[in-house]
Amino acid sequence: MAVWDDLVGQDRVIEQLSAAARDADVLVTGDAAAAAAAAGASRMTHAWLFTGPPGSGRATAARAFAAALQCVSTDRTFGAAPGCGFCEGCHTTLVGTHADVEIVRTDVLSIGVKETRDLVRRAQLSPAGGRWQVIVLEDADRLTEGAGNVLLKAVEEPAPRTVWLLCAPSLEDVLPTIRSRCRSLTLRTPPVAAVADLLVRRDGIEPELAAQAAQATQGHIGRARRLATDERARARRETVLKMPLRVADMGGALKAAQELIDAAAEDAKQVAEEVDTKETEELRAALGAAAGTGGRLPRGTAGAMKELQDRQKRRATRTQRDSLDLALTDLTGFYRDVLAIQLGSRVALANPDARAALERIASGSRPEGTLRRIEAISACRQALDRNVAPLLAVEAMAVALRAG
Repeated sequence: MAVWDDLVGQDRVIEQLSAAARDADVLVTGDAAAAAAAAGASRMTHAWLFTGPPGSGRATAARAFAAALQCVSTDRTFGAAPGCGFCEGCHTTLVGTHADVEIVRTDVLSIGVKETRDLVRRAQLSPAGGRWQVIVLEDADRLTEGAGNVLLKAVEEPAPRTVWLLCAPSLEDVLPTIRSRCRSLTLRTPPVAAVADLLVRRDGIEPELAAQAAQATQGHIGRARRLATDERARARRETVLKMPLRVADMGGALKAAQELIDAAAEDAKQVAEEVDTKETEELRAALGAAAGTGGRLPRGTAGAMKELQDRQKRRATRTQRDSLDLALTDLTGFYRDVLAIQLGSRVALANPDARAALERIASGSRPEGTLRRIEAISACRQALDRNVAPLLAVEAMAVALRAG
């Protein structure tokens, strides 16, 4: 399969990236005259910015483009486009083991100066395979201001064979000085039917379940896959969708808010159980600790353990925030369906399995009240972004949902 097969509903973006990959191939493999001509009017550039709503496939597009840049298929000598998906260059890039492709995704709240400086140093190296040194930064919106200024210098004065691929939800999430030096590509939310087809084709999910997951997440590829493959995710979603019926009184509203926070904390705990213990033991072994979990660490290694523990705490915080954000997204979808019923819209419901609850809420309120509830959810998300205590933010939202 071609590297673009998992990029759903983005035909225009695929066309642009394919053309750029062809020009990049000429710059690497063509004769001097062809390379000079290509450089004069090339669709290839040293820095790209992929933007689009959550679930649109920003990181997927960046990785696919990185694979096309590293494609070494012999079929290209017969006119085939780069990005076959089968050659060593494509395969190792897509699985994350290519020597000249650095894929950076953060599991904490921000990317700091130290990590960015390490990336900039990596970007100055010549490619080991003779093609391109590619840096894929999946969370460019999480760069701190200082880290953004460090990155700016590298984007302004790139090494000859280095390509930066930055991903962010919107242009406004990246420093103006950086985005002005990047070629921007905007992805759209994929069609629900296309996402369902991808789940069936790529993950082997039953068509009916795939269609339900794609509809419930309104085209968010990652969330649709999780919903279709994780029973716990489906159970948590059902709990969230019951919240509008539980805020009829103040006690119910506050209890529902606490349960939402507890569910997010449980998510963070599960991640910690799966990852933290393994990380800790691997680091202890690397530092030469005595065998067993209680083995004594060599002198002078406590700092490394403290740094790992701090990172694990930051990851737990982000996991909890991400889980809350998913719950708030589901709530927004619920009230969007309520509004559609109230206005008599023919748009497909995101939550047809909760139609009885939707109609009950719709019949007991007015559209303007539903809009105020959607605004309350949005205000909660903004409060969480500003580091308001999660329980305080969710309780305020629950009370606003009760008031309507």
